[in-house]
Amino acid sequence: AMGSLGRCLARSLPGPRCYGSAPAALQEKTLVVAKPDAVQRRLLGDIIQRFERRGFKLVAMKLLQVDRRLVEQHYEQLRQKPFYPALVAYMTSGPVVAMVWEGYNVVRSTRAMVGDSSAVGTIRGDLSVHITRNVVHASDSVETAQREIGFWFQRDELVAWESRDRDSIYG
Repeated sequence: AMGSLGRCLARSLPGPRCYGSAPAALQEKTLVVAKPDAVQRRLLGDIIQRFERRGFKLVAMKLLQVDRRLVEQHYEQLRQKPFYPALVAYMTSGPVVAMVWEGYNVVRSTRAMVGDSSAVGTIRGDLSVHITRNVVHASDSVETAQREIGFWFQRDELVAWESRDRDSIYG
Protein backbone atom coordinates (compact mmCIF):
# COMPACT_ATOMS: atom_id res chain seq x y z
CA ALA A 1 0.00 0.00 0.00
CA MET A 2 1.08 3.54 -0.67
CA GLY A 3 2.16 5.60 2.34
CA SER A 4 0.50 8.90 3.24
CA LEU A 5 3.32 10.79 1.52
CA GLY A 6 2.70 8.88 -1.69
CA ARG A 7 -1.01 9.71 -1.43
CA CYS A 8 -0.16 13.37 -0.90
CA LEU A 9 2.09 13.47 -3.95
CA ALA A 10 -0.33 11.55 -6.16
CA ARG A 11 -2.99 14.25 -6.03
CA SER A 12 -5.44 12.28 -8.11
CA LEU A 13 -5.80 9.54 -5.49
CA PRO A 14 -8.19 9.91 -2.56
CA GLY A 15 -6.47 10.39 0.76
CA PRO A 16 -5.73 12.86 3.52
CA ARG A 17 -5.18 16.50 2.63
CA CYS A 18 -1.49 17.39 2.76
CA TYR A 19 -0.37 20.67 4.22
CA GLY A 20 2.93 22.35 3.49
CA SER A 21 5.36 21.16 0.88
CA ALA A 22 6.94 17.81 0.13
CA PRO A 23 9.47 16.92 2.84
CA ALA A 24 12.89 18.52 2.57
CA ALA A 25 14.49 15.13 1.89
CA LEU A 26 12.57 15.00 -1.38
CA GLN A 27 13.72 18.43 -2.48
CA GLU A 28 16.62 17.27 -4.60
CA LYS A 29 18.78 19.60 -6.64
CA THR A 30 20.22 18.93 -10.07
CA LEU A 31 22.66 20.68 -12.38
CA VAL A 32 21.54 21.59 -15.88
CA VAL A 33 24.01 23.21 -18.27
CA ALA A 34 22.75 24.76 -21.48
CA LYS A 35 25.67 24.06 -23.81
CA PRO A 36 27.21 26.51 -26.33
CA ASP A 37 24.85 25.41 -29.12
CA ALA A 38 21.81 26.18 -26.94
CA VAL A 39 23.11 29.69 -26.21
CA GLN A 40 24.10 30.31 -29.86
CA ARG A 41 20.72 29.13 -31.14
CA ARG A 42 18.75 31.24 -28.59
CA LEU A 43 17.11 28.20 -26.97
CA LEU A 44 17.49 29.28 -23.33
CA GLY A 45 13.94 30.54 -22.92
CA ASP A 46 12.49 27.29 -24.23
CA ILE A 47 14.74 25.19 -21.98
CA ILE A 48 14.00 27.24 -18.85
CA GLN A 49 10.27 27.27 -19.59
CA ARG A 50 10.13 23.47 -19.62
CA PHE A 51 11.55 23.29 -16.09
CA GLU A 52 9.29 26.07 -14.83
CA ARG A 53 6.22 24.37 -16.30
CA ARG A 54 7.14 21.15 -14.49
CA GLY A 55 7.02 23.12 -11.24
CA PHE A 56 10.74 22.96 -10.52
CA LYS A 57 12.35 25.88 -8.72
CA LEU A 58 15.39 27.69 -10.13
CA VAL A 59 17.88 28.21 -7.29
CA ALA A 60 20.99 29.27 -9.24
CA MET A 61 21.88 30.41 -12.74
CA LYS A 62 24.84 32.01 -14.47
CA LEU A 63 26.14 32.68 -17.94
CA LEU A 64 29.83 31.94 -18.28
CA GLN A 65 32.61 31.22 -20.70
CA VAL A 66 33.92 27.94 -19.31
CA ASP A 67 37.63 27.39 -18.93
CA ARG A 68 39.29 24.12 -19.84
CA ARG A 69 39.95 23.22 -16.18
CA LEU A 70 36.26 23.27 -15.24
CA VAL A 71 35.29 21.20 -18.30
CA GLU A 72 38.03 18.65 -17.55
CA GLN A 73 36.89 18.43 -13.93
CA HIS A 74 33.25 18.07 -14.95
CA TYR A 75 33.84 15.41 -17.64
CA GLU A 76 36.67 13.60 -15.84
CA GLN A 77 35.02 10.18 -16.22
CA LEU A 78 35.02 10.58 -20.03
CA ARG A 79 38.74 11.38 -20.30
CA GLN A 80 39.59 8.05 -22.02
CA LYS A 81 36.80 8.30 -24.61
CA PRO A 82 37.80 9.03 -28.23
CA PHE A 83 35.38 11.99 -28.42
CA TYR A 84 36.78 13.65 -25.26
CA PRO A 85 39.08 16.24 -26.98
CA ALA A 86 36.21 17.31 -29.24
CA LEU A 87 33.89 17.56 -26.21
CA VAL A 88 36.32 19.83 -24.37
CA ALA A 89 36.77 22.00 -27.47
CA TYR A 90 32.99 22.23 -27.93
CA MET A 91 32.24 23.09 -24.29
CA THR A 92 34.84 25.88 -24.32
CA SER A 93 33.80 27.21 -27.75
CA GLY A 94 31.24 29.72 -26.45
CA PRO A 95 29.25 30.73 -23.39
CA VAL A 96 27.12 28.25 -21.48
CA VAL A 97 24.36 28.77 -18.92
CA ALA A 98 24.68 26.71 -15.74
CA MET A 99 21.54 26.27 -13.64
CA VAL A 100 20.53 24.47 -10.48
CA TRP A 101 16.91 23.30 -10.34
CA GLU A 102 15.23 22.01 -7.20
CA GLY A 103 12.16 19.87 -6.68
CA TYR A 104 10.68 16.49 -5.91
CA ASN A 105 12.51 13.76 -7.86
CA VAL A 106 14.16 16.48 -9.97
CA VAL A 107 17.19 14.38 -11.00
CA ARG A 108 15.18 11.53 -12.57
CA SER A 109 12.55 13.89 -13.99
CA THR A 110 15.22 16.06 -15.59
CA ARG A 111 16.93 13.08 -17.21
CA ALA A 112 13.58 12.07 -18.70
CA MET A 113 12.89 15.65 -19.85
CA VAL A 114 16.32 15.89 -21.50
CA GLY A 115 15.92 12.52 -23.24
CA ASP A 116 18.03 11.72 -26.26
CA SER A 117 18.14 13.24 -29.70
CA SER A 118 15.66 10.73 -31.12
CA ALA A 119 12.93 11.13 -28.49
CA VAL A 120 10.26 13.59 -29.61
CA GLY A 121 8.91 15.74 -26.78
CA THR A 122 12.23 15.85 -24.94
CA ILE A 123 14.67 18.77 -24.89
CA ARG A 124 17.23 16.90 -27.00
CA GLY A 125 14.61 15.32 -29.28
CA ASP A 126 12.96 18.65 -30.00
CA LEU A 127 15.97 20.96 -30.07
CA SER A 128 19.22 19.17 -30.90
CA VAL A 129 20.41 18.97 -34.48
CA HIS A 130 23.21 16.42 -34.07
CA ILE A 131 24.24 13.93 -31.40
CA THR A 132 27.46 15.88 -30.69
CA ARG A 133 25.45 19.10 -30.26
CA ASN A 134 22.95 17.92 -27.71
CA VAL A 135 21.92 21.26 -26.16
CA VAL A 136 22.04 20.41 -22.44
CA HIS A 137 23.85 18.47 -19.76
CA ALA A 138 21.90 17.11 -16.79
CA SER A 139 23.27 15.27 -13.75
CA ASP A 140 22.59 11.52 -13.84
CA SER A 141 22.19 10.84 -10.10
CA VAL A 142 21.64 12.68 -6.82
CA GLU A 143 25.29 12.04 -5.86
CA THR A 144 26.62 13.23 -9.21
CA ALA A 145 24.38 16.31 -8.98
CA GLN A 146 25.87 17.29 -5.62
CA ARG A 147 29.42 16.88 -6.95
CA GLU A 148 28.71 18.72 -10.22
CA ILE A 149 26.89 21.61 -8.54
CA GLY A 150 30.05 22.05 -6.43
CA PHE A 151 32.16 22.39 -9.60
CA TRP A 152 29.95 25.08 -11.11
CA PHE A 153 28.67 27.05 -8.10
CA GLN A 154 29.89 28.34 -4.76
CA ARG A 155 27.56 27.42 -1.92
CA ASP A 156 26.48 31.07 -1.47
CA GLU A 157 25.40 31.30 -5.13
CA LEU A 158 22.47 28.96 -4.46
CA VAL A 159 19.44 30.98 -3.42
CA ALA A 160 17.02 29.48 -0.91
CA TRP A 161 13.56 30.96 -1.49
CA GLU A 162 9.99 30.00 -0.71
CA SER A 163 8.01 28.93 -3.71
CA ARG A 164 4.48 30.33 -3.33
CA ASP A 165 3.02 27.80 -5.75
CA ARG A 166 4.15 24.73 -3.82
CA ASP A 167 0.76 24.22 -2.19
CA SER A 168 -0.89 23.82 -5.58
CA ILE A 169 1.90 21.48 -6.77
CA TYR A 170 2.30 19.26 -3.72
CA GLY A 171 -0.91 19.86 -1.76
